[in-house]
Amino acid sequence: MRLKSFTANTMTDAMKMVRDELGEDAIIVSTREENGGRTVRLTAAVEERFDPQEPTSDAISRDWMYADDDDESMVIEEITETMLRHAVPEDVLDQVVSCASVLGLDDPRAAMISTIESLFKFSPLPDTPSDQAFMLVGPPGAGKTLAAAKLAARSAMGGLNTAVITTDTVRAGGVEQLQAFTRLMNIDLKKASTPNELKACLLETREADQVIIDTAGTNPFDPDSVKMAARFIGCGNIEPVLILPAGADADESGDIARIFSTIGARSLLPTRVDVARRLGGLLSAAHQGGLSFADISDTAKVADGLAPLSAKRLTQLLMPRAEDAKLHKIRKAG
Repeated sequence: MRLKSFTANTMTDAMKMVRDELGEDAIIVSTREENGGRTVRLTAAVEERFDPQEPTSDAISRDWMYADDDDESMVIEEITETMLRHAVPEDVLDQVVSCASVLGLDDPRAAMISTIESLFKFSPLPDTPSDQAFMLVGPPGAGKTLAAAKLAARSAMGGLNTAVITTDTVRAGGVEQLQAFTRLMNIDLKKASTPNELKACLLETREADQVIIDTAGTNPFDPDSVKMAARFIGCGNIEPVLILPAGADADESGDIARIFSTIGARSLLPTRVDVARRLGGLLSAAHQGGLSFADISDTAKVADGLAPLSAKRLTQLLMPRAEDAKLHKIRKAG
């Protein structure tokens, strides 16, 4: 099967491009408006058919192959519709659909899991002692403070000697919000207003099993704000983790991730997944920033508020209907 996307000013022009390129047998997989309705993007597929004059040794195997092609077409269509529903950018959509086509699986859910595993990386943050301090960075309002509290709670509940530092000392209520959580966990919250103060705090907490650093919001489009974030990151053995809310614009999320990756971010921790229905921004961020998916925050509760993110879990979020159908099938069989 060949799959190709076409962009034109009108649907008529797009259909003509499909016929000229793929012929009259092309199947329209999906359509969507782009650029505020000024252009149309159409994805079409055409099956590679057998030559009627070509000799064959087994007609039954040919019938099975056609059936497989039909199944594959349905899988590609469902995956494409899923990507469009989540407003995934065109470059990511094309990679996902192309990968799924190569895999040739006949189950949409299995195809999506395998595709996600092939295209994205998953590296959950450790719940064991670590030599590195984890610094949560990201734009204002991304949920860094709540994510820091969740990480600290997981570490403390796991019996680890946990230290928490905040550099968010300017924002009104920034220290108090995190301190309300750390006090419940009997953790002494340390404050650092400058990179030098952060270095001193890191020396004081060098015996801790895990060190978690909350930060002030960084404007990724303000060079001075990004430089200041980079200075804090450079204070020691620190791994910056990008905190990004689900449901944000996909292209902007990709831009933000790319900028934070230039100052050392290698992993992405999505927040507010429970209140988002469009997750294309997360796929765009991981793709554009070359980031690994870490854990996921999908509840406002601090205890048990984080869970490792995997290809299977991400597929559940992207294709809830496929997951429901799988569970129904299991229950019916049982």
